[in-house]
Amino acid sequence: MIEPAERLNQVSEYYFSRKLKEVAQMNAEGKDIISLAIGSPDMPPSEQTIEKLCEVARQPNAHGYQPTQGTPELREAMAGFYRRWYGVGLDSKSELLPLIGSKEGILHVTLAFVNPGDSVLVPNPGYPTYTSLSKLLGANIVNYDLREDNGWQPDFDQLEEIVNRKSSNCKLLWTNYPNMPTGGRAQRDTYERLVRFAKEHSLVVVNDNPYSFILSEEHLSILQVPGAKDCCIEFNSMSKSHNMPGWRVGMCASNAEFIQWILKVQSNIESGTFRGIQLAAAEAYRNSDEWHREANIERYQRRRKYAEQIMDVLGCTYDAQQVGMFLWGRIPDSIRNVEDLTERVLHEARVFITPGFIFGSNGERYIRISLCAKEEKIQEALERIKKT
Repeated sequence: MIEPAERLNQVSEYYFSRKLKEVAQMNAEGKDIISLAIGSPDMPPSEQTIEKLCEVARQPNAHGYQPTQGTPELREAMAGFYRRWYGVGLDSKSELLPLIGSKEGILHVTLAFVNPGDSVLVPNPGYPTYTSLSKLLGANIVNYDLREDNGWQPDFDQLEEIVNRKSSNCKLLWTNYPNMPTGGRAQRDTYERLVRFAKEHSLVVVNDNPYSFILSEEHLSILQVPGAKDCCIEFNSMSKSHNMPGWRVGMCASNAEFIQWILKVQSNIESGTFRGIQLAAAEAYRNSDEWHREANIERYQRRRKYAEQIMDVLGCTYDAQQVGMFLWGRIPDSIRNVEDLTERVLHEARVFITPGFIFGSNGERYIRISLCAKEEKIQEALERIKKT
């Protein structure tokens, strides 16, 4: 009898993969579900980005294999992006590596730094892929708490206690600011403490940073901290900030040695992205300040107002200062568990919102509303929920 690999016992099907099948069936039955669950930007990239893709796609010599480490044009544009928005200098030849999205980067970095049985520090709540991929690769997951009363920042006393255990053997610490799902803001003090923590305990901090343009005027990077490149890796992605989720373009930035280790893994898995996508992405990195303001701040501000009203109607509380493309709110104490609320909203109001438990036990009393829907759709969702 053929059996699957034992590692499959460590994970389950991704929540959204499973739930979207149910939503698709409901739509097929004519129920017209409004999805406020997935963080997939619904607007197109800039016009010059699309024009560059079409231009390169028409070139007869543009369709062959490309360098795994990316074209010089893309790496130089990435370096320019970090210099322009974060004030961070990066060597485009040695300190940057394009990725087919940050999700793939999680795989490559874990393979490059973590042996089976080593421990990785994962935030709770946090992006589920930090946990699932680590489990698939045989790592030991050690959660550290993010709490609302601490602004969703790490508890460094708890982190010290974890790594000082003789059996901890922690190799990586995953962090993500601006935070998803909570909308907790990036803080310079947190970044400075993470760099000190990494150096003191000889581990690598990986900061996943795709949300620093969404509803945020302040663009922070952990690499702004002096000495951070010695012990930190930062992911960035075009999915959210440039309306390019399906293009699968991201990057990691660090010191040249770390990048070479990650490239050694990547080159055995991938063969490089289509040249047209790479050159179009390079063009997108040169989007104007005005484009970013309209796409990433003004548009999401308008949508957030309706999402906040949905939270109010549901009796949820939320931090009005949170950033990112979601709104995170705590459910009323009168509701037994979060799925009682999200399933009622789905089946009675025909609106799909995300229960916070999928991000970890510290999310069990929360819901998340995506802002990746047109204003009129979020407004319609509000009206439907008012009627339930």
